[in-house]
Amino acid sequence: MASVTHQTALTQFVEADGVRYAYRRFGAEGTVPLVMLQHFTGNLDNWDPALVDALAAEREVVLVDYPGVSSSTGTAATNVAQTAQQMIAFTTALGLEQIDLLGFSIGGFVAQDMALVRPRLIRRLVLAGTGPKGAPGMHSWRKDIETHARAEVPTGEDLLYIFFAHTETSQAKGVEFLGRFLARTEDRDVPSSLASRNAQYDAVLEWGIPNHGALQRLTGIRCPTLIVQGEDDLMIPTRVSHLMAGLIPDAQIRIYPDAAHASLFQYPTEAAKDVNEFLG
Repeated sequence: MASVTHQTALTQFVEADGVRYAYRRFGAEGTVPLVMLQHFTGNLDNWDPALVDALAAEREVVLVDYPGVSSSTGTAATNVAQTAQQMIAFTTALGLEQIDLLGFSIGGFVAQDMALVRPRLIRRLVLAGTGPKGAPGMHSWRKDIETHARAEVPTGEDLLYIFFAHTETSQAKGVEFLGRFLARTEDRDVPSSLASRNAQYDAVLEWGIPNHGALQRLTGIRCPTLIVQGEDDLMIPTRVSHLMAGLIPDAQIRIYPDAAHASLFQYPTEAAKDVNEFLG
């Protein structure tokens, strides 16, 4: 019997607090599940199959849509703290007493809050292409990035612009990513709505309001943490990843060259190896 992959995993549903969460769960059973939290407006199919399948070869992975996003019901939260509580409710509904947690972009915001308010739940934490609450340069995106990120009907060109470095080599890797993430045709997740996009952008703005004191929250994250980033993120400044690494007590950082926001999609094999070794 063929093993389940990112392309063949069935979409399942579980209810918590009146929300019907869409999720996919597959991979190596008997391991601590790795819950993966998606980027701005992203859904189950916006993950890179090459990354997810390489992770799933060594551990069980759980992909999920936030409430109000794509195939999950409910209303999208307008702040990160509420989303974190929703994701905690999701893990409770699945009966998960301990998880590893990977948050990408806005998912990294949510993952930080989850690690702070429910430390017993998180064994190890991976923060990819993300930044801390209140850090300099986090309050909104520069205009060209915002235009592409908030496009009413996002295109491949939009993703290439915001996710990959503006070099020939990085853009070529981005085109390869587009081919992988569009490969699934059956049981594909539905696009995010404009309402969920607007709510998530409100959450991004609230998280990024300059607040030097908020940075001290990071000292409360006690689980081992791996920070993954591209060397020139145009969406969330790479320098704030170094800031996180300095403030989280047990953190290490991996910077990928010639890469921007979606370094883990540009280097799926290398990123999966780094993450699996860290979680193992």
